[in-house]
Formats: sequence, C-alpha cells, structure tokens
Amino acid sequence: MAYFVSHPIQYQAPLLRHIAAQPDIDLTVFFTADFSVRGYVDEGFLVNVEWDIPLLGGYRHEFLPKRLFKNAHPDHQISSGIARRLKHGGFDAAWIHGYHTFDAIQALVACRQVGVPVLIRAESHLQDRPRSAMRSRIKSTFLQVLARMIWGVLAIGKLNRKYWEHYAGKDLPIFDMPYAVDNEFFRCQAQKASLHREQLRSELGLESGRPVVLFASKLQERKRCIDLVEAFLRVTNSASFSRPPYLVIIGDGEQRAEIEQRVAGNRDIRMLGFRNQGELPRFYDLCDVFVLPSIHEPWGLVINEVMNAGRAVIVSDQVGCQPDLVCDGLNGYVFEALNVDALATVLSRALEAGEGLTSMGRESLRFIQNYSFEQDITGLRQALQAMMKTRNVTKSLRAAPVPGNEVSS
Repeated sequence: MAYFVSHPIQYQAPLLRHIAAQPDIDLTVFFTADFSVRGYVDEGFLVNVEWDIPLLGGYRHEFLPKRLFKNAHPDHQISSGIARRLKHGGFDAAWIHGYHTFDAIQALVACRQVGVPVLIRAESHLQDRPRSAMRSRIKSTFLQVLARMIWGVLAIGKLNRKYWEHYAGKDLPIFDMPYAVDNEFFRCQAQKASLHREQLRSELGLESGRPVVLFASKLQERKRCIDLVEAFLRVTNSASFSRPPYLVIIGDGEQRAEIEQRVAGNRDIRMLGFRNQGELPRFYDLCDVFVLPSIHEPWGLVINEVMNAGRAVIVSDQVGCQPDLVCDGLNGYVFEALNVDALATVLSRALEAGEGLTSMGRESLRFIQNYSFEQDITGLRQALQAMMKTRNVTKSLRAAPVPGNEVSS
C-alpha cells in the first residue's frame, strides 16, 4: 500500500508505525513536504516549532522531489515521479490523505492511470462552515466526480461518514477508521505526571485543592479561546466558590495579544504559551475539566488526548469529534458554538459538580478506548480486504471466456 500525505504529522507518525508493523500490510509513505521535520514557524501557533516526538522512523517513507512551485505553500507545490513510483512499486492499493492539495489530486490521477485503486481519508463534515449556494453546487459536483475516481473512503467519525453519504451516495464503500491518538502514550504519561502534580502546581503558582480549567490549542479566531475567557470571567464574577477555579491557557497564535489584554491583572488565569507534544500530558493530568470552544473544528484530537488522562471535557457543537466522544452530561458537556452564555452555564455546572467530574473523567477514559490505533488498523484492513476481493472478482470476470465463443477441441 502507498500512502500519500502532505508532510510528517505528529498525530499520524505513531499510527504509521503501527500499520508498518502489521505482517499483512507492506506500507510505503510518500511525503510531499518536509518542513515539519526541519523546524518551522507554524501558521497557527506563529512560533517556531520543532516537535519533541519522532516523526520519522519505524516505517518506510520517501520525500517526493518537487517539480513546480518549490517555494510555495506545501498545499500548492507540485511533486514529480508519483506515477512512476506507483507503476514500478508493485502497489496493490493507495491511501490518500485529503483531496485539497495539488499533489493529492495528482496522486489520485496517477493511481487511476496505472490502475491502483484508491482510498481517501479526509476530515470534512457537513457542519464545517457555511457556503454560498454556488460554492455548495461546485463542491457537490467536484465530490461526485471524486467519488467515481476512488474505490472507497475511510471515515474518521460519525459526522465524516454522513458527509460522504451526502455527497457520494450510498454506493461508495465506507469503512470506519476513526481519528485516534496514541492512547497508551498519553494514558501512561498522564499517570506518571500524577505523581508530580503538586510540583507542577507549585511551579505555576496554583494553590492546592482549587479546580483547574484547561484550554490547549492554537490561539486562532476559530478556536474561540476568547469565548472561554469571557465565560470564565462571568462565572467567577457572578458565583461564589469555596475553592475558586483557575483557568490555564496553553498555546500561541494571532489572538494572544487580545487575550492577554483581556486577562491582564487576573490572578486566576495563567497563559503559558506554546508547549510541545511531550509536555501536554502533565497539564491534562493537572486539570479538572478541559474546554474546546472551537467553530469549524474538523475533529479536535486534543480531546482524544485529554480523555486518556481521565478528564471531563466541554466542547462546542461545532467540534467534529463531539458525536463520537462527548456524551452531554455523562463525560462532559456540549454547548452551542459562539454562545458565551451557554458556555458559562455548562462551565458553571461542571465546576459545581465536584466529585461528579471524577466520575465524568472515568467515562472519558472508558469511551476513548474504542477510538484507538487498533480500531484504525481493523478498519483499514477491512477496506483493503474488500478492495482486493473486488479486484480479484473483476480480474476473474475479465479472464473468463465469453459464452458461445469457446474453442472446441
């Protein structure tokens, strides 16, 4: 199997190692850009990022050479040699991540030229963003054409499955390959961090026993950290708590200055800036409830991560993982996106739950076990087996003699 993806991604590297370890899947990954392994200024965080987890190693990979637009954004660069590698690599199947880049479309066309069936995995869902009638018609036409060029899709969750059913119809094979993180890593790291929780509290100047609300993401407009800040201020200004909560904000980005200005002088809010992947489990363990108030959020893998620490979560109804991972009132709360009053209401409810948050955290830990790399590999293997079965049947039909044309001896 050939896998085409834009660049080494911190969330995907552990999954690729798991797939490569399977005895029945011979994986080669083709990257079209290498910026994430060289260190780069992230467009969302607006800081220089060098990931502290290994992005390469444990799986076969190649970086495709560039043919055009070498200095352009990776989405707009055009690589060379895709058709040649497919033709001479003996590939039975291809998996392409997304369909929005020039190289993804080029890989799709190349696969069709050489007869390699394609699986697509993408993040889109029907609630991702509003579109005009004209853009919706264009998108619908494009996806109907795309559906005729691929063998099937790998759905990352319930909303993504509905997206494909809506645009591609019921005939396109869909297999569940849910968005997941390295559950074992985040669970084990959070457990280790629990032994030093009070030390971290001391480092941050947080009084022992006071609840912690956590946000960890890019400080972009669509992440809506500012909504969480406003909700937190309303809750803490209007209610009397025996143990007043803290708000800890991890991340950087375009809205940092605005948020810093809003929270200036507030001793109950800490802004810690960008923290690397390996550091985050300490903060997941530290918090009592995690909040992701985003709009147009395709999934929100940070929710997977914090659930492995056994924590309650609050998400907006525009966070893509919500139907899969967050059951309102059971392991967290769901509120209407952009509605600060609604966010303040569920945040207040969470902070008043006391020991109930511990019970919610246990439910989070239980839920997240069903969204694992093992499930991903099962879904991928099911897709590949069904694909190979279809190909073998097709080959048999092509090879069979046409009735009435048999040559007699």
